[in-house]
Amino acid sequence: MALSQSSPILPQNPASFVGRRQRDGCIKGTRRYRAGLSSGYGHVAQSWIRVFHFLRGTAMWRRAGLSSGLNLRKLSTAVRRCIEDEGDWSYASEWRGEESEGHTVLRSTSDKGNGVVSVVAYPSSKPSELHWASTERWLQQRYEEIQECRQDSERFRVLGYQWRALSFNDDTRQSTVKVLAAYRRSEPESIALMQQPHCLALPYLKSMIAAGLATIASCNYNLMNAVTGTGNIRILCIGHGGGSLPLFLASKLQGAIVDVVEIDPLVISASVRAMGFPAFSIMTPSGKRAVTPNTMDTVMWKGIHERLFLHESDAEDFVLNTTIQYDMVFVDAYDGEDIFPRKLWDPHSPFLKALSSRLHPDHGTVVVNLHSDSDILNPDGSAPSVLQPTLPMGKYVSRVCLQAYKDVVVGGKDSGLGFTVSVPWLCNSSLVVCRGFVVTGEDCNRDVIMETLISKSFELENVLNLPFSCFEYIKRGFILVD
Repeated sequence: MALSQSSPILPQNPASFVGRRQRDGCIKGTRRYRAGLSSGYGHVAQSWIRVFHFLRGTAMWRRAGLSSGLNLRKLSTAVRRCIEDEGDWSYASEWRGEESEGHTVLRSTSDKGNGVVSVVAYPSSKPSELHWASTERWLQQRYEEIQECRQDSERFRVLGYQWRALSFNDDTRQSTVKVLAAYRRSEPESIALMQQPHCLALPYLKSMIAAGLATIASCNYNLMNAVTGTGNIRILCIGHGGGSLPLFLASKLQGAIVDVVEIDPLVISASVRAMGFPAFSIMTPSGKRAVTPNTMDTVMWKGIHERLFLHESDAEDFVLNTTIQYDMVFVDAYDGEDIFPRKLWDPHSPFLKALSSRLHPDHGTVVVNLHSDSDILNPDGSAPSVLQPTLPMGKYVSRVCLQAYKDVVVGGKDSGLGFTVSVPWLCNSSLVVCRGFVVTGEDCNRDVIMETLISKSFELENVLNLPFSCFEYIKRGFILVD
């Protein structure tokens, strides 16, 4: 599989990097930008000098303003934690602007139904330049450990951070990530992008993770073993986007082995070339790694990218052909028209029947991102306050919940469970179905189930050192599916 070369990627808004590169004296002689990919697998030969002169006068990498973000913070219901959440919704104003406010780094047309696929870069205010030195030291330490070399044998420089937003048809904002750009001082022409695994910009991802992990932890499953790496947890992610979800899981759960299935090679290309997802994760149809990691890949991703397996495949074909038994499955698969393909929710489809057979019989948990089928958004894209905290469920969403995932995946199991929670600021819901939900010594009613999930959510926040509150996402619009 080859990465699409139809739309070359410019360096991640070099105007933002100009000051740092000028101080280092690295602009002279810079020849090309590789975005961290091996030279044999999708490099981009763009002149830094040419781009530098073109963008020199722009304010693209000005410090992002937070005026509107501060207003959002006042309205936020999330518990403020001592760990700063760089993906907090209060920063959404930095990347939710018009495309003209950013800089397009990739644009091409999909032949898999996603229309025009684009990635636009926006300036990020966090982390501030005061913190870049600590990241440079971390990169240097990683290099010394991996190369087993003496101290100060290599130096790294951080060029900056950006938001990268993946969109379909210039309309559907599919994914948003934060990337770090850095280079080795001995090889300044090679710039590597590293997606920041801890930064989840979209609230529905936090909802899926909070609800899903709290649920499987309530199913008599020892999640702590997966956290520490003393045991493995097999996870399947259907739908890739920018890769935020699988990257977060692999970074927080040291025992996570994550298969990711994406039908569109252009989306895979965009996530790696323009959004800093590790290239080593990409698999060939024969089941082998598509690339060999270069030095920067290894420094940034060793310990994580070995447990990520990104497959270009139709979801139904993959599930029908795999023999792996999964502990968790996350489904987030909307196309360029923002449509959830019928075969992924039809109760009579081969996909759901096969998925049921691939799910662990005692604690298997499935989490599905659902969009509302009602036209209820405010002009600014937010949900009306009168509809919060419970998101209305139309016929389409109800059908997915009742007739498909719960009925097929859980079936007639007495210990099976299904529920939905609404997502703040977005018209999304997270559907969770599981096998083996355990409530000791009490009737399994709504209040007891919520109490169990909330208890587990507090444990998760502490064990995983999360920057956001799981509790806030689990309690929101909780609806038990009968």
